[in-house]
Amino acid sequence: MIKMGDRIRKRREYLNIHTNDLANTIGVSASFISQIERDKASPSILTLKKIANYLNTTVGALIGENETLFAHPLLKAHERKFVKKNDNGTSLYLLSHHDPKKGMETFMVHFNEGSDSSQILTSNHPRQEFCYVLKGHLKVVLNTSEYTLEEGDGFYFHSGYHHLFTNIGEGSARLLWVVNHNSS
Repeated sequence: MIKMGDRIRKRREYLNIHTNDLANTIGVSASFISQIERDKASPSILTLKKIANYLNTTVGALIGENETLFAHPLLKAHERKFVKKNDNGTSLYLLSHHDPKKGMETFMVHFNEGSDSSQILTSNHPRQEFCYVLKGHLKVVLNTSEYTLEEGDGFYFHSGYHHLFTNIGEGSARLLWVVNHNSS
């Protein structure tokens, strides 16, 4: 894992900025910048903001807030995160680590017998969505049309349309749900 000090040093060197120039501009000593870059000292948030501004970047980039996806592409089954459960027994699980730079989110939806996707497969923004039936039989109402999905079926739709998935089979059902963050 790359540490903040390494990110600051690499960005400074990439821009061909000397330690003294950075230090003088933000009002600290060159020794303090060196200590920060070697992770021997931690800057205040104000100093970190000054460093980010001078290096033409963001505090988030310097602290590595957007590196989760690249540093941790694998999510093991036992690490799967529970997101929420609705009133009729459908549960939602996140299938990847959270990262604000991701272009899509991947979920597994677990339906108890007779349960539906109310309060689960919802969207306040126009997006594209894809669902793949991993197990069971589901009925989908999309606006005024109805579809029946079986194991192995895929379903691609625009989330701006009214949609409701209902488990119509015996036993539980599982659905892979992929949501695109880009509107279209």
